[in-house]
Amino acid sequence: MIPVIALIGRPNVGKSTLFNVLTRSRDAIVANEPGLTRDRQYGIGERNGKTFIVVDTGGLSGEKQDLDELMARQTLLAMEEADEILFLVDAQDGLTSGDRLIADLVRKSGKSCQVVINKVDGFNPDHVQSEFFALGFAQVHLIAAAHRKGTGLLIDELLEAYPEQSTPAESTDAGPLVAVIGRPNVGKSTLINRLAGEDRVVAFDQPGTTRDTISVPFERRGKPYTLIDTAGVRRRGKVQETIEKFSVIKALEAIEKAHVAIVVIDAQDGLTDQDMTLLGYVVDSGRALVIAINKCDGLDSDQRDENRKTLERRLGFVAFAATHFISARHGTGVGELMSSVDQAYASAFKDLNTRYLTDLLEEAVFKHNPPLHHGRRVKLRYAHQGGRNPPVVVIHGNQTQHLPEVYRRYLTNFFIGKLKLKGTPLRIELKSGKNPFSGKKAATKHRK
Repeated sequence: MIPVIALIGRPNVGKSTLFNVLTRSRDAIVANEPGLTRDRQYGIGERNGKTFIVVDTGGLSGEKQDLDELMARQTLLAMEEADEILFLVDAQDGLTSGDRLIADLVRKSGKSCQVVINKVDGFNPDHVQSEFFALGFAQVHLIAAAHRKGTGLLIDELLEAYPEQSTPAESTDAGPLVAVIGRPNVGKSTLINRLAGEDRVVAFDQPGTTRDTISVPFERRGKPYTLIDTAGVRRRGKVQETIEKFSVIKALEAIEKAHVAIVVIDAQDGLTDQDMTLLGYVVDSGRALVIAINKCDGLDSDQRDENRKTLERRLGFVAFAATHFISARHGTGVGELMSSVDQAYASAFKDLNTRYLTDLLEEAVFKHNPPLHHGRRVKLRYAHQGGRNPPVVVIHGNQTQHLPEVYRRYLTNFFIGKLKLKGTPLRIELKSGKNPFSGKKAATKHRK
């Protein structure tokens, strides 16, 4: 189980700052798009082999009339989704009436909660802590999120009760785990039934039919797969039934669990903000990706051309992924879709030779030198593989921390092209320091 942590509290107590600290392994805020989560942001964090999902919420003013409305729209949903609640308060403001009202609502939820006192720099820790113990919670932590003080200890203690999750970084006997995700009623369940060759999941022309993630094992041409059907991710303002409030979390957990994600997009609706947000999350998670534009049988040629132009314009950040125009209902294009899944899976788990990677690095540098930093050129010396799913290329050199983002993107695209990776992102990790093999090379020359 991937634990879900909700951050709640009054405005300006540091929730977003803590959110960014906890999700530092994923630079992008993955759901800060209009439509998907409205006033909430979802991110993924990782520490000491444990993955967790963080939900950042808008600030509660502490005024009674505002609390009722905001809790109904946002914070109550976040608390229901959460396994753990971090209730942030501000050491500079001290204990306020708003904090007390929020504490009462947290207690009524029955969820595990810890008080986090932020901005404690310059304060007597004993005095600050004793003041907020008055809220009645057993766990009270002191942090300075802006300076990352105390945040590591906080998350370590929070995750202590949770075991390390099994990672999808290695293949399983069940074959590739393929998450089928998308908005409600885009045809996810119909696509799974088409792939499996039978009605394995309920497919009904009504948004929200799928309530939870469903695993569907099947074989295609003698090869095993496990498909993961997920509840549709809808606009938060349209979520009415309590059981549907968890659809976003379930989709995010399915992506983390999977080897490959198929993002299904409704050709009739075109590319929406929710589609873009889901695609962004798949990329941030490092999962291999295939895009399926469904319900294309209902489009004329002009509409298809317009769809293609829109996709080319807006999907540059997932240019590595194959895009298929399909009809899940009639089976058109579905066979080619699974061929891309196989290709993406193989690319995600590809073994990369150290000598070959270093040769490619030398070629990349020869074609386009790294820029100067304060008059000195950033030197990139050798490369090796640092992980799979997604493939990770670790590059060692001098002053690599000064390599600009545009050059990192150049290296990423260069390696993807040269390694013929299809359907998977690739990550570049930069390390500065001495070459650990330099001594061995010197000793070899001496012996000769």
